[in-house]
Amino acid sequence: MPALEHQVGGDHYSKLGDYQPWEVLRRWLTPEEFRGYMKGTAIAYLARERDKGGDTDIAKALHTLQGLAELTGGNNG
Repeated sequence: MPALEHQVGGDHYSKLGDYQPWEVLRRWLTPEEFRGYMKGTAIAYLARERDKGGDTDIAKALHTLQGLAELTGGNNG
């Protein structure tokens, strides 16, 4: 399932309708900035998983990286 079609750990973003944060940021940021944002978000989930969200945070990191791959079309750079 495409990353934008589901949410890990709640439904707060799905309530936003057509304006999903990842898609908005992808349009506002340069490709390099967006890639850095998504990578940083995934790293943050992994860094906190032991103390906060456990397996849910690992799933969120994977979800974020899946979204990065889908939204950038697998392009490098």
